[in-house]
Amino acid sequence: MRAICWNGVNKLAVETVPDPIIVNPGDAILKVRLSTTCGSDLHFIDGYIPTMKEGDVIGHEFMGEIVDVGPGVRKVRKGERVVVPSFIGCGQCWYCGKQLWSLCDNTNPHPYLQEPLLGYPTGGIYGYTHAFGGYAGSHAQYMRLAHADTNCFPVPDGVSDVQALFLSDAAPTGYMGADFCAIEPGDTVAVWGCGGVGLMAQKSAFLLGAERVIGIDRFPERLRMAREQVGSETIDYTATDVVYALKDMTGGRGPDACIDAVGMEAHGEGLEYAYDRIKQVLHLHTDRGEAMRQAILCCRKGGTLSVLGVYGMMDKFPIGTIMNKGLTLRTAQQHGQRYLPRLLEHAQRGELDPSFMATHRFSLEDGPRAYEMFKKKQDGLVRAVFEP
Repeated sequence: MRAICWNGVNKLAVETVPDPIIVNPGDAILKVRLSTTCGSDLHFIDGYIPTMKEGDVIGHEFMGEIVDVGPGVRKVRKGERVVVPSFIGCGQCWYCGKQLWSLCDNTNPHPYLQEPLLGYPTGGIYGYTHAFGGYAGSHAQYMRLAHADTNCFPVPDGVSDVQALFLSDAAPTGYMGADFCAIEPGDTVAVWGCGGVGLMAQKSAFLLGAERVIGIDRFPERLRMAREQVGSETIDYTATDVVYALKDMTGGRGPDACIDAVGMEAHGEGLEYAYDRIKQVLHLHTDRGEAMRQAILCCRKGGTLSVLGVYGMMDKFPIGTIMNKGLTLRTAQQHGQRYLPRLLEHAQRGELDPSFMATHRFSLEDGPRAYEMFKKKQDGLVRAVFEP
């Protein structure tokens, strides 16, 4: 079969790779109908997250049709149209029982690669480095699904393939970020980033009861999408001082909650951003922390900071600001299995339609070009969707 493979830092290629097979009784084989790019892919493509190997199949946001199941599969059926969260849960461990699915104890076969840094390993994820399990990803014609009964969610009638696609990762990540904010009626939520996850965090904040949502970015087409498709107010951080703008928009108090949907490759202005860029290029730390530091500074006293962006090691982390302002900090990789049933209901009722993010479609053969456009945000591309 054909697949998009990582062959080195900023080196992607479309190659012929072996077809997946059933390995464990609980496995299923998925014919991928749609997959999409994600901003967190850029971190290992750019070399900031290690443990990729040449030839690894990438991609972790996808949906498709079940074409084969292992002898231990009881719920999933051949021919079913399903959406699958990017993180893999076993459904049996303590963490899965607590709905902390991305922290599953049993789905990462390479815990030794994470334990020196994290203390304990996370769960496995498709197409995202060997430190996260080394599972083959979704930018392929077929893929093996582990623990299929636990991780496959049938797509109901009335929900299109492209709507279901974004319920795999962008929507549950954004929804989780808004859920972390413990939103109350009348709250104002500010979201850094108007990419896929940021837009879904903004929409989710409205679904969970926020009165006002403010999206922060620098690309006019993304800011326009936030206003027109989501209903957010927007700030272009290249045109105004975000701290003063948010104070002015909230009567001097600041947003009740701030969501960082950017992560380690944030862009910014001024000397602090230049400092981050230099240290990142020299590999003295992995993160450009402009978005997170700004969110910490802007959040009202006693507010909540929800961090969805992927980070590694950050210099100049303002823990004193968090402590003195009494902020609550919540963060995680997405617990998709917890939120997918709710999101499918929202989509079926017409309350959530993320299909507007599919700005560009490509074949797998165009994968390297699509990722280059995605990375450079060319031609108004928000998400590149592949149709294997």
